[in-house]
Amino acid sequence: MTGILIAFYLFFTMGSYVLVAAKLKLPTLASTRAILYVTKIGKSKGSMIQALVFRLSAWLAIRLPLSDYYKRKTTATLRSAEMQISPEVYLARAMVKTSLIFCGGLLFLPILPLLFPVFVFLAIAVFFKETRQADEIVRKKREQIEMELPRFVATIAQELKSSRDVLRMLDSYIKNTEGSLQHELQMTTADMKSGNQETALLRLESRLGSTMVSDIVRGLLAVLRGDQGTVYFDMLAHDFKLLEIQRLKLIAMKRPSKIRKYSFWMLACFMLMYMVILGMEIMKAMGDLF
Repeated sequence: MTGILIAFYLFFTMGSYVLVAAKLKLPTLASTRAILYVTKIGKSKGSMIQALVFRLSAWLAIRLPLSDYYKRKTTATLRSAEMQISPEVYLARAMVKTSLIFCGGLLFLPILPLLFPVFVFLAIAVFFKETRQADEIVRKKREQIEMELPRFVATIAQELKSSRDVLRMLDSYIKNTEGSLQHELQMTTADMKSGNQETALLRLESRLGSTMVSDIVRGLLAVLRGDQGTVYFDMLAHDFKLLEIQRLKLIAMKRPSKIRKYSFWMLACFMLMYMVILGMEIMKAMGDLF
């Protein structure tokens, strides 16, 4: 009886989806997977589930009412995270994934009602994870860039003693760095060459949203406007060096807590080994007694 119910729910869901997709005139799964492959959304090879989620997200995104503030904020975050989707699709994708998990829980409710709370909590966790995905990418990118900034500021402080050409300093530093900072500096230098240099630096500040980057941009703007800037960047290099030392100390303090769980598992393995040996000896002694 359980197998019949599962088969009924499965075929009923598939048939309902086909009818709704035909009514709403959604594109086919093959064309959706081709779009996902071309735009490189998600993995290199788009699966059937990804195509389904993308189709439903595109349909729901048109009907989502979003405020102008949320649109501007989310657009800036998605641009910094290099996610080529609109805020509507970004939010709709999280809602679709949450709804699919919740509907899966409803399908299993008559059969396994105890699993329904698990599906509910899983749907809530997936929603918060999807809505914070871009923020998490930007946070990791910002942390990676901030780890490189002390060396960047020290290099600028040395360069200012012989030249005040900001564009040349950024161009020369691009060759000696890599990762997210190199990408951001390449965008900034290209923007400076094609437009106003001060505006390009302000765009760099707005993309990253870091206080350390804001301090650097403020100093570079002062240099562009005629300030010497040497003393400012010397003091900034000293402050950033102290921040780097504090960050390294925090990383070193977190290492024992990460190792502690492995020590616990080793202790559990040793205890299990002794318990097995004691159990075998007790069973052998009981066999001798009886």
